[in-house]
Amino acid sequence: MDDSYGQFCTVARAAEALCERWTPLLVRELLCGSKRFNDLHRGVPRMSTSLLSQRLRHLEELGVVRRTANGKVWEYSLTEAGEDLRPIIMALGHWGARWIGSRLRDDELDAGLLMWDVRRFVCIAEFPPQPVVIHFSFRDARPGECAWWLLVEQGVADLCRDDPGREPTLVVDATVRALTDVWSGERSPGDVLQARELRVMGAPVDAQNLWRWLGTSAFAITRRQALQAARRSRTEQSAL
Repeated sequence: MDDSYGQFCTVARAAEALCERWTPLLVRELLCGSKRFNDLHRGVPRMSTSLLSQRLRHLEELGVVRRTANGKVWEYSLTEAGEDLRPIIMALGHWGARWIGSRLRDDELDAGLLMWDVRRFVCIAEFPPQPVVIHFSFRDARPGECAWWLLVEQGVADLCRDDPGREPTLVVDATVRALTDVWSGERSPGDVLQARELRVMGAPVDAQNLWRWLGTSAFAITRRQALQAARRSRTEQSAL
């Protein structure tokens, strides 16, 4: 079956090229710096590896992605045409944060994807010079995804699913939804702490620094601004 819109319009032709299922998310992963196949798959864990290979070949054919050998491993990176997609992908994310938010169904919560996102966007410069180990314990994650360790040492952040054998600086006990809401800007750390959906155990000074260390999603500020605007609107309407 011909999937073409049959139009000369460049919006139609660009949509044909880039709006297949998973393709915008794969471009997102490349924009975030993932280069190797396994790292790309960690960012889209529900995408089959065969489909991932297919989409990468398609993006290569379009001239959006280049593939280069690094020893025995293939690495993928964006061409100039691919980098030109950055403002488009970012605009999609900010639009979603403003108008859709994080009204997530339970089956849309994903501890693995959340931790992968946290790992690559932690605020490395905010961490102290000594190693920091943060153990995340999720009360309601899928089997095999309840325990994670974030190790930050010498300016590098590593994410482990197996206990690295290091004494944790902090232990974060949370529901997946609670930490996702904080990460996405839907709720504040104080909100989830007060609701007892999240606990932070460790030295008080480290617990206070946790949120500065972790930071938030790239789109969290837009979500917070949208929520603040909605609250102001409700207040103004109730005052009428």
